[in-house]
Amino acid sequence: MPVCSKASAPVYKGGVAVLWSNAWFLLTVGAVFWASNVVIGRAMAGHVPPITLAFLRWAVALLVMLPFAWPKLRRDWPTLRANWRIMLALSLTGITIQNTLVYYGLTSTVALNGLLFQSATPIVVLIWAFALFREQPSARQTGGVLISLLGVAVIVTHGALADLVHLRLNGGDAFILAGMTDYALYAVLLRRRPTVHPLSFLAASFGLGATMLLPVVAAELVFGPGMQITPVTIGGVIYLAIFPALLSYMFFNRGVELIGSARAGQSLHLVPLFGSLLAIVFLGEQPHWFHAAGIALIAAGLVLAQRKARALPWTRWGLRPQTPKI
Repeated sequence: MPVCSKASAPVYKGGVAVLWSNAWFLLTVGAVFWASNVVIGRAMAGHVPPITLAFLRWAVALLVMLPFAWPKLRRDWPTLRANWRIMLALSLTGITIQNTLVYYGLTSTVALNGLLFQSATPIVVLIWAFALFREQPSARQTGGVLISLLGVAVIVTHGALADLVHLRLNGGDAFILAGMTDYALYAVLLRRRPTVHPLSFLAASFGLGATMLLPVVAAELVFGPGMQITPVTIGGVIYLAIFPALLSYMFFNRGVELIGSARAGQSLHLVPLFGSLLAIVFLGEQPHWFHAAGIALIAAGLVLAQRKARALPWTRWGLRPQTPKI
């Protein structure tokens, strides 16, 4: 379901308009950026405390976008203020909690696990959509998600599916799964976002989310390890703020607006596909046959979930089968 009216959408011309109206282009690019978020988040573990990293990501993203968003934010402020409850819920689930849990989890698990567990998110989207809005998934959506989850299981168990009976998650994996469950809730709640400009919505969300993190960040800085301020960590924070934060959220929100949360949520299966390649190339994590098999199943499930039911021959030409006479 659309999450905002056409009147609230930005007006673009030419090629930009085509791309802004192409849900799967936006969702795919956003998935690439989110994949890099996990890889860089893992690389920065031990250099920047996880909650501080999450706060800096949103705070810097807000500073970058504010000069562009400010006129629209001033115009849309009455609408945002009138919808403060849903804005608070979206900021808490999508900004404050989700990425903080992922960064915290990445301090004690490898990037490949962090990426691959995100494939559980689409099925949780379907569960939240049914629980909150009684939205029934189609047979193709359910089948596609289950096939993709089988791909995740192949990777997690290193191809030995029988080991699922004895599977134990470490603390880092559990935090990442909790973050993905929270993000699935955010994706479903997006349909209730107020009808404002995308930049107004993101600026308000980032500002609220970062503000709610402030008390926890202060405690982490006082009692936890300090941040290592180097050109690498500064560059990493700036990258995370612009690409996985600002652009990925803008693209995903627009994708939900165009095709709905259930279908857009399937794009999260692309995150482990791209992220596994990035982790192998940049972090030196070793690929195995079960990674390839799992990614193939994830991709097959994604394709199945997005396919539309094939029209029967008579419906293609506007004909209907005749009812036989008795």
